[in-house]
Amino acid sequence: MLDDQTDLMSFSLGILAVAQGGTDLGFIWDKATPEAKVIIVILGAFSIVAWSLMIQKFFQMRRATRYNGFFEAEFRQQEGVLGIYDRRLPVEGCPLFSVYTDGCTDLDARLKLPDGSRRTRLSLKSVEHVKRQVEGAVAREALRLESGLILLAIAVSGGPFLGLLGTVWGVMDTFGGIARAGRADLTAMAPGVSAALVTTVAGLLVAIPSMFGYNYLVHTLRVLTVELDNFAQTLASKMETEFLPDDE
Repeated sequence: MLDDQTDLMSFSLGILAVAQGGTDLGFIWDKATPEAKVIIVILGAFSIVAWSLMIQKFFQMRRATRYNGFFEAEFRQQEGVLGIYDRRLPVEGCPLFSVYTDGCTDLDARLKLPDGSRRTRLSLKSVEHVKRQVEGAVAREALRLESGLILLAIAVSGGPFLGLLGTVWGVMDTFGGIARAGRADLTAMAPGVSAALVTTVAGLLVAIPSMFGYNYLVHTLRVLTVELDNFAQTLASKMETEFLPDDE
């Protein structure tokens, strides 16, 4: 019983000593090992990159979604496939418009005659070439929208492990120092252990926002990719209806 009371008193005195010594981040940073400081700096850089990328991709995909809606509504009102293309409208940030422009550019090149006029019919082979051009444009736009998401995936999976590495390393150094000093009490252990645990917290602070942002962006990307595929099929179908002879 006396030993328990002594241990409890030692524990309380240790907590008090740590509290008097300071428990803010500056104190913990001072107690952190050089390795832990390097890991925290790396995680800080990861956090900046992750947040910048999430904000950039969020606005990019939101703009793409809005522009896609405007373009699709306008496209459905056109009687001919080349109606919007002939107006030469400059549109940036609209994936559907990029797919449409690539397809119509190839289609227009195949329809043009030497005198500058357009033929009204194409062969099945020419239409198939245009369709492949549209499919390639869909793939390029999907890759453009997806670019950068791998960095978020790295932050989600790598952040906690970097933090854990810093914690294990810091705890190892702390126990090594205690062993060399030959003194094992809370006053000696708490600063080093708390400084070591900060790296885990830093890793989680990087990984958790990145995880939510990554999941949201991946879902939005899937929706946009489905829209691109559906539009490509609609565009190809209209091209076939308008320019492919009935007997083919």
